[in-house]
Amino acid sequence: MVNTNKPIYLYLEIAKYMLKNYLSILFFVLPTLIFAQKGFVKGTVLDKGGDPAAYATVKITGNGYFDGAPADHEGSFGFAGVPIGQYVIEITLQGHQKFVDTVKIEVDKPVNMGVIRLADAPVEINEYIVKDTWKRTDAIVSTISIGQIDIKRVPAGMGEQDLIGALVVLPGVTMTGDQGGQLYIRGGPPIQNKVIMDGAVIYNPFHSIGILSVFDSDLIRNADVYTGGFGAQYGGRISSIMDIQMRDGNRRKFSGKIGGTPISTKLILEGPIKKLKDTGGSSASFLLNARGSFLEYSSRIFYPYANSSANNSVTVGLPYNFWDIYGKISVNAGDGGSKINIFGFSHNDYVNFNSITNLNWNSAGGGLNFIVVPGNANVRIDGVFAYSNYNIKMVEENEQDLVRESTVNGFNFNLNFHQFYGNNRVTYGLEASGAFTNLNYDNPYSVRITNDNSTTEIAAFARGKINKWGFVFEPSFRLHYYASIGEVSPEPRLSVKYNLRDWWRLKLAGGMYSQNLVAANSDRDVVNLFYGFLSGVENLPDTYRGNKVTSRLSKSQHGIFGMEFDIGKYVDINVEGYFMNFSQLLNVNRNKQYNEGSQPAGTPDYLVSDVIVEYGYAAGLDATVKFEYKVKNHNFYLWLVYSFLKTERTDEINTYTPHFARQHNINMVGNYVWGKNQDWEVSVRWNLGSGFPFTQTQGFYEFLDFSDGINTDYTTNNGTVAIEYAGPNTGQLPWYHRLDINFKKSFTFKNKKNKQVGKMEVNVGGSNLYNRRNIFYLDRVTFQKIYQLPIMYNFGVSFEW
Repeated sequence: MVNTNKPIYLYLEIAKYMLKNYLSILFFVLPTLIFAQKGFVKGTVLDKGGDPAAYATVKITGNGYFDGAPADHEGSFGFAGVPIGQYVIEITLQGHQKFVDTVKIEVDKPVNMGVIRLADAPVEINEYIVKDTWKRTDAIVSTISIGQIDIKRVPAGMGEQDLIGALVVLPGVTMTGDQGGQLYIRGGPPIQNKVIMDGAVIYNPFHSIGILSVFDSDLIRNADVYTGGFGAQYGGRISSIMDIQMRDGNRRKFSGKIGGTPISTKLILEGPIKKLKDTGGSSASFLLNARGSFLEYSSRIFYPYANSSANNSVTVGLPYNFWDIYGKISVNAGDGGSKINIFGFSHNDYVNFNSITNLNWNSAGGGLNFIVVPGNANVRIDGVFAYSNYNIKMVEENEQDLVRESTVNGFNFNLNFHQFYGNNRVTYGLEASGAFTNLNYDNPYSVRITNDNSTTEIAAFARGKINKWGFVFEPSFRLHYYASIGEVSPEPRLSVKYNLRDWWRLKLAGGMYSQNLVAANSDRDVVNLFYGFLSGVENLPDTYRGNKVTSRLSKSQHGIFGMEFDIGKYVDINVEGYFMNFSQLLNVNRNKQYNEGSQPAGTPDYLVSDVIVEYGYAAGLDATVKFEYKVKNHNFYLWLVYSFLKTERTDEINTYTPHFARQHNINMVGNYVWGKNQDWEVSVRWNLGSGFPFTQTQGFYEFLDFSDGINTDYTTNNGTVAIEYAGPNTGQLPWYHRLDINFKKSFTFKNKKNKQVGKMEVNVGGSNLYNRRNIFYLDRVTFQKIYQLPIMYNFGVSFEW
């Protein structure tokens, strides 16, 4: 029994308790003790459009004290531990007027500046691009943030600029083609890349046409792409994360946009439900968007040469039709920065490849996300609750009996807390998610794989950021519990940056990652069209190459090292080398020949299991050069990217290169804007990539299934045509390359008071200008080849008011 009459024993007991709960001390108690006798100030910065001013530079000065930090992606900032006194707050953001105000710091009287709205600023003569301060104060590794301006710099595909255009020119990112394309990041297939929109998981973010995503680019506020080494706030995938935030509707006036191209038409309507006043206060807005395509029919008029019948006697058109719908209601509580969004979406694809393959998929869902900014606490709270559904079905005309269908119904809930200490921050949170997956999939041996499972996942994470001695440390830890299979995955992660000079920085990142979801793709196909899922897999092999299989998860470990250089005012260079060790991968069993219980005695596991275990790695180098220069009435932009990738997989039988491994990839993007009102623009993109690996067809044979057992008369029964494959992905397609160009002219309309009331944009250009015949799809039985899109002249017109 402790003698509490002696204070030393009481203090020892308290210290003992604190040591047992050191994580609480680190993330909750310690900052409070350090800054208890000082004050703090916080606020939320919005740009001229009313959206969060991500990475705006905020400085506080006075009384010999100075601190500065960029606002986060929600525009939030905070400075704790500020000595008592009066200070000047200065906020700057490119393209906006500087904001300056004074605040008085007092003990136990937190200062909440609320919402700060930055005003528009004219373009200055000889303006140059101000280097982003967050490059020096955040340990950003393998992360690229894409905004509206980045999307608009890439040539419009068939007349419409889209997020996918900005993605495919990023380092380490590869698309498998113009048709049926999917996103591959640093050797990670789509199943390993998590896509989030407003907090909801999107299971298929790209239309089958391959040049359009399901996200209307006019609605995107920001898209953060983490190509590796991401922090503990994200989980459930082992390669990469794409976090997309959609903007709010206009809170001041009713407005809209209508546009059309040969590939699609769209309509955007937005406006205030409760108008935002000049003096601030609460407000509410709505945003509605619909986009559709009937390319199967319009291409017969605009591109009659693009896809004809086998004897070229009938123009059948490009076989793609789709619909996208998105809606959002935003409510801002007032000048404190708190808000809530309610959103919903629906995406549909209908594809018929020359009566060879029919592919239909749809995705729908919705949810709500919120931000709470308590007035007297150094914390911002945000969260999301979302639901997402996805269904896909594929039928091949030459194999009518084959079934390939997949359904996913999933939900996710997140609750996060953020505390600000100038350039130092602490974030922690909880996450819960669940999914029901249903799969019926016939593999190339006509053996059906079925999966009907419900899974639940629970996770907690903590993340800190410390700026000290020129270093930026961002340690984080995630504890992920896969309840449905009874596995716990502890996942430590770390990012570090060292500022050698203001213009030269070293950086590294690493971590451990896991996931439960498995893809149902056939790696035997030259191009994969079917994109299905299974989870909570039970029918696993007992061993992998003689070693006992002890986990039902896919797992990876990342290691990244790189350097950043700022060459003068206008040139940025970034170089990163990486190694991703896929210590365990679960893949649909392409070699399965027997269902459980029907196999002969002594049949190995890899011929019976639904899923096989593999090992793999991806190693590579990404290098980018960015040049950006602005002078009166002229903006110049150049983006150069080279990516090298070496990746392999090893299953029970073979070591092979995955079909999506593009070893060399080069992208060049140029953009020039000019004119008195910056109303002329030209964009150019050229892409060169080595050919993808593919599995060749070695021969054909007659397959008899002996359905009548020993009574089967093989002398009179007719079998089916079966394929004898060569080694997996030992062949290589020809090199891929294409050139795109786009011209844009803007026209503004003003009223008698010289106030702008409308704007029209006209796009003209072309894709694959020298008509390169890049292979897309090969039917193994008929040998019919389908190529990627030929030369496609495009145009588009839009009007906004």
